[in-house]
Amino acid sequence: MIAWWHRRTLHDRLSLLVTGAVTVAVLTVAAVAFAAVFEIQHRQIQSQLTADAQAIAAQPEQWRASTGQLPDAMPDYGPGPAGHGPPGRHRPRDLGARWQIVGSDGAAVSDSASLPVTAGVRDVLAGRRRSAQEQLTINGDRYQMLTIPATGGGVVQVAINQDPVRRTLAQLGALLVAGSAVGIAGAALLGRRVARAGLTPVSRLAEAVEGVAATMDLTRPVPVHGVDEIARLGRSVNTMLGAIDASRRAQRTLVEDAGHELRTPLTSIRTNVELLLAVERRPELAHRLPPQERAKLLADLESQVAELATLTTELVELAREETARGEPEPVDLADVVAAAIQRVRTRAPGLTFDAGLAPVTVFGRPGELERMAVNVLDNAAKWSPPGSTVTVTLGPDGAGGCTLTVRDDGPGIDEADRPHVFDRFYRAAAARSMPGSGLGLAIVAQTAAQHGGAVAVAPNEPHGTVLTVRLPVFSRDS
Repeated sequence: MIAWWHRRTLHDRLSLLVTGAVTVAVLTVAAVAFAAVFEIQHRQIQSQLTADAQAIAAQPEQWRASTGQLPDAMPDYGPGPAGHGPPGRHRPRDLGARWQIVGSDGAAVSDSASLPVTAGVRDVLAGRRRSAQEQLTINGDRYQMLTIPATGGGVVQVAINQDPVRRTLAQLGALLVAGSAVGIAGAALLGRRVARAGLTPVSRLAEAVEGVAATMDLTRPVPVHGVDEIARLGRSVNTMLGAIDASRRAQRTLVEDAGHELRTPLTSIRTNVELLLAVERRPELAHRLPPQERAKLLADLESQVAELATLTTELVELAREETARGEPEPVDLADVVAAAIQRVRTRAPGLTFDAGLAPVTVFGRPGELERMAVNVLDNAAKWSPPGSTVTVTLGPDGAGGCTLTVRDDGPGIDEADRPHVFDRFYRAAAARSMPGSGLGLAIVAQTAAQHGGAVAVAPNEPHGTVLTVRLPVFSRDS
């Protein structure tokens, strides 16, 4: 059943749900109505039996000469149920009730209505029961009979024919069944119309999304109308399309910029290799490439290959998907920065690194955090003059985070270049003559953002640069 349900379309499911809900409601109302009418009829019969029996039992002598059927009217013969009394000027009319008075000896003492003297009647005569109510069949008709003691001795029996009531209930049941069937059929038709009308916006949304998938035009938003759940879904789809479009444009930009940046070292490497190959193929031209020039050319090739390898590594780092990264864990950032300082110190032996590192724990990926710290320190080392000091401090900031600050004594960054130093491939005019890809600080900004932090750059007085990385501190309670 579950598999069958899941194979249905949403339109069919909604139709079935609407039909089922209306069916339950209709059947419940029909059942309640039938039960209410049944209870009302039952109470009326009980009330009539009790009233007639009490009226006859109060004055049995006035009723003994009557026939066994209740009279049509009661002129003025004392107390009794409305419309009942001893016979008078009006002829009796069969109202569906029969009665008779039974003496203390168990024999009928009135003009009998042929009601049987049952065991229940004898129990009331003997005083073993205060009253008896029984179901009888007389001449094929079903009767409800009540027996109560009469004044002066004996008992009174009153019986009401239940067949008319049963016929009424049967007719009512048939009408309710027919009405329920019509209501359920109407609900089925209405359910399909309601489902179709309710799913029209979903169909439009599906068509719009399919159009985007077919054309790959992510700039065309899905039409959104209203403020209901379908409109919310449409807005979410538009937000997703915008994010995908932004990611695709960023990917395209990265590929284009990477191609441009890779072209320069590759062209230089190709030129130098072609020159070396030409000399190797034509030894008579070897005098045109003296040994010192050849050594310089080989050193240039080595530098360019190293630059190309660095650029490739940084491009891979920038383009890495979230799913390809390791799992984050609690990391002592002081240890990570200390390891980064040691690595950079070997590459810049002419500089002094003054480190003041307080233990702080962050939640992140150790490899990425170390690369971020190395890039920050490399940038400071690249711009610092020989013999200068790079100051590194790390500690909590008192606001649920920690701050890594790196100060150098270099020439500093022009104010016009500061907003762009974290952009990919951006290189200030003063940096274009120096080795580098323009990706180091972009990786710093990206890593900080991926770890919930931020980066900032400011001038260091009287000269130099201050680069600050802020990250949230890890808490066991968070």
